[in-house]
Formats: sequence, structure tokens, C-alpha cells
Amino acid sequence: MRVLVAGATGVIGHPLVGALRARGHEVSALVRDASRAPEADDVVVADALDREAVLSAVSAARPEVVVHQMSALRLLGDDPVAAFVLTARLRTEGTAHLIEAALAAGARRLVAQSVAFAAAPAGEPVLDEDAPLYVDAPDPGWAATVGAVAELERLVSGSGLAGAVLRYGTLYGPGTLYARDGGGAQAVLAGQLPLPGNGTGITSFLHVNDAVGATVAAVESEATGVFHVTDDDPAPAARWLPHYAHRLAAPAPRTIPADLAPRLLGWFMAHQLTAAHGAANDRARTALGWKPLHPSWRDRLGEE
Repeated sequence: MRVLVAGATGVIGHPLVGALRARGHEVSALVRDASRAPEADDVVVADALDREAVLSAVSAARPEVVVHQMSALRLLGDDPVAAFVLTARLRTEGTAHLIEAALAAGARRLVAQSVAFAAAPAGEPVLDEDAPLYVDAPDPGWAATVGAVAELERLVSGSGLAGAVLRYGTLYGPGTLYARDGGGAQAVLAGQLPLPGNGTGITSFLHVNDAVGATVAAVESEATGVFHVTDDDPAPAARWLPHYAHRLAAPAPRTIPADLAPRLLGWFMAHQLTAAHGAANDRARTALGWKPLHPSWRDRLGEE
């Protein structure tokens, strides 16, 4: 098939282009900066927030399937606020532009990235895709982020295209926060990521390679809907954080009172470590015929 990958320079988008080409697909990479584009059959250049540029680029590529991997999270290390604000715009305005362009170019299918950790912390410890999103989170920044996620999912489901939304778990592996050279690892090595309270917040992890594999499966599938793409081992912080520190040869995380965590770590990290719920991947396994090659974070989190 002819596949357009929008956001082809990202942690998932870059290896995804190669994985799709290895499967015999003709892949166009949509990027802002051609100098950063991966090796592809075609490279088209556009700023996703420029409607006319997106319409022109997607028209030139003539894709049958469009894959939305656009975010600005690579800017997190420099300006976290700006990274989240721009990512929210890419999830709303950028998604709308991409859908309009895909329809105009005659595409039939859209696969879009979302996140598996935006659910409201209520109900079972591990939630399925029907659980409500945390759009009324007490932190304005996270509420805005989840609102943008909800809008992306609404746009995809109502696009008129055969839409699949992939809610990726917390990514680890090359280029991620939890890579050995990532910000999370550096914080653990410096003893700056303590364990709040009993560390009952649950994280569902996902290796980058499995994110790529699930996306290839979604491109080649006819399944539509929202899918959690996570590993098989949702884990409370009290389990994964000490393991991660050990694998990094870092000091064991110290324990702090849970009520101090938002001030010391920021609201979102405190939420993740104390209150977040995990995400069940049963629907992706069944509908997409996918399963993680790395079923547990225990094997590769913190690896060289």
C-alpha cells in the first residue's frame, strides 16, 4: 500500500518508516525539516499547523493509509511547557488538517497515536478503553493535555476514514525518557526520583519496538476503534521504580510522604507514581492480531 507517515522524525515515526518499507509498502515521510527525514520512498515537507501546506503535501503523496505520529515531545528537555502546548495543537489543529488532506487525497484509512495513561483514576486498577478520560484533572496543564487527546480521538472516530487510535503505554527504549541517556534515567541516577508513599500508581509500559510493531499491524488491519497498546505487565511504582534504579546501578529510591510529591516532582509525576491506573491490552491483541515482543518491562527497562 501507499502509506504516509506524518511525524516521521519521531521516536516511533522514524523506525516505523523502515518497518513499513520492509513489509513492502511504499512510504512517504511527512516532515517539517527534510534534513531530518528517514530514508523513505518519498519525502514531503509541511508544517502540520499550515493547512494549505498539509493539503499540498498529502495530495502529492496520494496515500491509501495515513499514519499520524505528530508531536513536539522531543522539545521536553528544553521547554516542557512549550512542548505540551505545541503537542496539544498538533493533536487538535494538526489532526484536523491531516484528516481534511487525507480525505481530499482519497485515502481510506487513518492510524493515529494517542496515550494509554490519560484515564481518570477510578474503578479497577487496570482499565480498558471504555474508561473515561481525565479531562477534569485538577492540574490545568494535564487537563489541557487530556482534552487534546480526547479531541484527537473524537476527530479520528468522526473523520469518515477507517480510523484506528493507538493509545501507547509509557514508552521506554531508545530515544525515550526512560532510555539510559534519557531524563528519567538521569533523575534516578542523581537520586532525584523518590518513591511517594506506598508507590501505588500503576504504569503500563511499552517498548518502542512494540509500538512500531503494533502500528504496522494497525496499518495492515481493517479494525477500527481505540486500542490500548501496552505490555502485559502493568506495575505499581513500588515495583518498577526500584527495579529500574537497580538496572541503572543507581541508588535505591528514597521514600517521601505522598502529600509532598506534587511540590517536589510536579503534579503529573506525582499522579503517575501514586494514583494512575494501568491499561489492558486485550482489545489490541484480539482486533489487531498483535502481541508485544517484550511482554514485561522487567527484561529491557534500564538496559544498555
